[in-house]
Amino acid sequence: MLLRSDKMVHLHRMNTTKRVAFYTLGCKLNFSETSTVARLFQGVGYEKVDFDDSPDMFIINTCSVTENADKKCRSLVSRALRTSPHAYVAIIGCYAQLKPEEIAQIPGVDLVLGANEKFNILEHIDALEKNVKTKIHACEISEVNAFVPSYSSGDRTRTFFKVQDGCDYSCSFCTIPLARGKSRSETIASTIQSAKQLIADTGSKEIILTGVNTGDFGKYTGENFFELIQQLDQLNGVERFRISSIEPNLLSDEIIQFVASSDKFVPHFHIPLQSGSNATLRRMRRRYQRDVYESRVALIKELMPHCCIGVDVIVGFPGETEEEFLESYSFLNELDISYLHVFTYSERANTHAVELADVVPNKVRAQRSKMLHILSEKKKRFFYQQQLNKTGQVLWEGERDGDWMYGFTENYIKVKTPFVTEKTNTLETLLLQELDQEGICMGISLNPTSSLQINN
Repeated sequence: MLLRSDKMVHLHRMNTTKRVAFYTLGCKLNFSETSTVARLFQGVGYEKVDFDDSPDMFIINTCSVTENADKKCRSLVSRALRTSPHAYVAIIGCYAQLKPEEIAQIPGVDLVLGANEKFNILEHIDALEKNVKTKIHACEISEVNAFVPSYSSGDRTRTFFKVQDGCDYSCSFCTIPLARGKSRSETIASTIQSAKQLIADTGSKEIILTGVNTGDFGKYTGENFFELIQQLDQLNGVERFRISSIEPNLLSDEIIQFVASSDKFVPHFHIPLQSGSNATLRRMRRRYQRDVYESRVALIKELMPHCCIGVDVIVGFPGETEEEFLESYSFLNELDISYLHVFTYSERANTHAVELADVVPNKVRAQRSKMLHILSEKKKRFFYQQQLNKTGQVLWEGERDGDWMYGFTENYIKVKTPFVTEKTNTLETLLLQELDQEGICMGISLNPTSSLQINN
């Protein structure tokens, strides 16, 4: 994916004073890839600026999971050209792969790049002149096979590290395989080298492993995710690793047991469920039934009672009866989990689900979503209350909110403290004492060198 040296020199001479801005829609994987593309531009002389800072070029990284992808993309292009009417506009990401022709019809778009070409973007730009006709470079998804390791930058405390891309699953509601292609990853040796480079470049204390189907790492290299995390655990220069999301059928007992014994892998799992009804799971074409999920949660809590467990769940899937929803609600209510990410089902073109009968009315979908959001708040508050009068190690983030700054413990408890610049990207051990009105935790520092009392 590296440009030839003569091309690099040519672009550097052309673009020394050019300014580029980025906007990312969707998941943390997209954010890691946007950061990687940004570093390509900075490497040839572009200055990265804010979206509203009148840049010469806009790059919008799109998502196919979020609702109204077309509307959001159009809105961002319109906003960009209001800010800088003559700027060059390039669209990359999942939506660009799925519907390049549709994006090309948006007034003001100059370039659309599919999954195989987004990291080759510099090769498609010789000058930042507006095109009379939008240029499209998007191959068939079956031809997408390259893997480019990526990591986010700009946040000195945590970074998202892409270790896997694509998906071989065929869930009936999902367009991701159509947008990102087959599952793929580098070898463990190459991934470790990328991790070392990330550590050197960012100075982040925490690395979050991410991918489309992260647990599928190594599927075609004869390796696996468990072997990867064992190797990552031995790296110096980083304090924490966090697994962003992993399918329950790929979350093996050995992975859970390893995290429980690791000094660097933190007690926090995000495990997609999607439904607590086996009938709904079958229609979704998921690769497990709820007893598998239940067993994973049970083992985690047996080995790590303080572990935070997040859950993805979809409401209003076609054919979801009131009985099935209540069955799912009851299952979630009884599980020892910490919070939910609730998604209201929305139709996606080219998926099997759009052909299913018994469509759930939007009003019913909204009611069910509200019920699960309330349940999530109850679960989260109960989990936080369970951690009071216990110690936690907080990684403080640099963003300031009035007089406060925030951080997260290893088991993902959000904590606040009065803002002190020097605390940014440091770890501090606290006795967790109380929750404020917003449910954010506060405590007392146990660090010998700290005199801070966070007990306001």
